Amino acid sequence: MPKVAIIGASGFTGAELLRICAAHDALDVVVATGDSQAGVAVADLYPSLAAAYPDLRFAGYDPATIDGVDLVFLGLPHGASQDMVPALTGRVGHIVDLAADFRLSDPGLYPQWYGEEHHVPELLADFVYGLPEFFRERIANAALIAAPGCYVTASSLALGPLVKAGMVEPTGIVIDAASGVSGAGRPPKPNTTFCAVDEDFTAYGLLTHRHTPEIEQAVTSHAGVDVQVLFTPHLAPMNRGILATIYARPQPGVDAEAAMACLADAYRDEPFVVVSDRSPSTKATLGSNSCHLTVRVDERTGWLVAISALDNLVKGASGQAVQCANLALGINETTGLAVAGLYP
Repeated sequence: MPKVAIIGASGFTGAELLRICAAHDALDVVVATGDSQAGVAVADLYPSLAAAYPDLRFAGYDPATIDGVDLVFLGLPHGASQDMVPALTGRVGHIVDLAADFRLSDPGLYPQWYGEEHHVPELLADFVYGLPEFFRERIANAALIAAPGCYVTASSLALGPLVKAGMVEPTGIVIDAASGVSGAGRPPKPNTTFCAVDEDFTAYGLLTHRHTPEIEQAVTSHAGVDVQVLFTPHLAPMNRGILATIYARPQPGVDAEAAMACLADAYRDEPFVVVSDRSPSTKATLGSNSCHLTVRVDERTGWLVAISALDNLVKGASGQAVQCANLALGINETTGLAVAGLYP
């Protein structure tokens, strides 16, 4: 059974990785680090994990504890992974990074969108972008994987097949997406406390959100056409979930039936993508690794509208990371991952 280390296990994505691995019959978590929680029992910080990890404690990061590990998940804030990966490569068989440190292939985009130069740009080309529905063959047996962001996954899965099929104009695309507060991470911030978020709905990152170039890169790479999007994220008063509404201009002759058939055909054999006439909802995907999609074409206004929903901590982060790890390790891709959401 492959031995797993989760670096940054005390955050929300780390806790979700622990939860998923607890139900995974082929992954054995042997190290869980969390420098801010070093020495704290996992069950004390996350009582929901008490039955699965009654004796596990968060450890401080020490490269020596990683020796002999088959797979490392990095659940760290942006900027930390790029300083850690050089020391990990060669010590472990596979690394799956959940941060944005190795997602963008062009190092010149990091100063523009992340405010600083990339520390190890020579490693960017070694990482495979971890969106299985688009890049499954590249991910299989890959040693280094950069798992996509949650907004990017929701937007790209809805948009990618339509652009690839030539059904929509690849520029002038507008994406409005809302996320649950867990997407901001576990440490409290002035704008993510209960009193700040409750009974509020706000847009943020106007024109500058970091996922913009990642969405463009993912869809462009999949479709083989240069894509341009205007992306506006919103913070919703809920714990989990992403709902993305995407507006694009359909090509002449493209109607709702053709657009829906395009998505249905693209994902017919995908275990974690649901295409239907139902309007996707975040609650329907809660706790699952599934993404729900639909599409409409409004002949009156000349717009195509695609809608996508997923759980930002599962298909948008930790579940997708495990899906990639399964592929990299030669394990059945769906192992340990739920296709059905929790309800109510």
